[in-house]
Amino acid sequence: MEDYENLYDKIKEIFGVIPGNFNILEDTIDVDLQMEYFEYSKKIASEFDERWALEQATVLEDPKSPRGRKKQVLARLATVSKVTAYRTIESYLENPDPELKDWSTLALQESRMNLESVLLEENQIFISTGLGGKDKKLRYFVVLIARNREVLNDIQLRIINSEFPETLKKYDAETEEFSSSGYLATFLLLLPIQYPVKKVFAEGINECNQYGDFLREDCIVTNVKKLSFPEIEDFIERKNNNN
Repeated sequence: MEDYENLYDKIKEIFGVIPGNFNILEDTIDVDLQMEYFEYSKKIASEFDERWALEQATVLEDPKSPRGRKKQVLARLATVSKVTAYRTIESYLENPDPELKDWSTLALQESRMNLESVLLEENQIFISTGLGGKDKKLRYFVVLIARNREVLNDIQLRIINSEFPETLKKYDAETEEFSSSGYLATFLLLLPIQYPVKKVFAEGINECNQYGDFLREDCIVTNVKKLSFPEIEDFIERKNNNN
């Protein structure tokens, strides 16, 4: 298992206090697009003023407007700490150009954060990952691996599908998906941000191993994207070769 730091503690370390308000991006959006958006947002804010953004907002309603212009307007509106800017993005997102759905989702999240910072007079913390989250929980893709790569049998799979999520319930985790193939079992789940990932998932594995010690103690955890079984097997193979 990767040695994940407790993100909640890291935020506390950086800011000196536990934040009263932080926002988690709920949607699953490619990390590269997120990076592109926030870099673009910063750039566009230095090129055009708030008045320009509000005046250009009408282009979002025009289906003939170039996608590039709409990207500009959405990114600039998101930095305007006014309710009208937020409502404009929100209205567009109800029926966006398909290619700009994720872009406008990021714009709306940034707009909400900026607006809340002004209204609450408190800086907001925005947390985004490739898999997103819900409320104060982050979404993780977890891969459990059988010892010696032995194919998991039906009984072992039932144990995993029962005991692993049941153990995590004490941490208010929510299991969304379970799947398996050969010696691998995967979960897509939500875990509150304040709990240390390594400790929680290790506890789930230990509980399963009470019924036969058939799982490796280490596992694969990511909040960037879901992995296909061929991708998982390739990753394990490469890591073994490197070791």
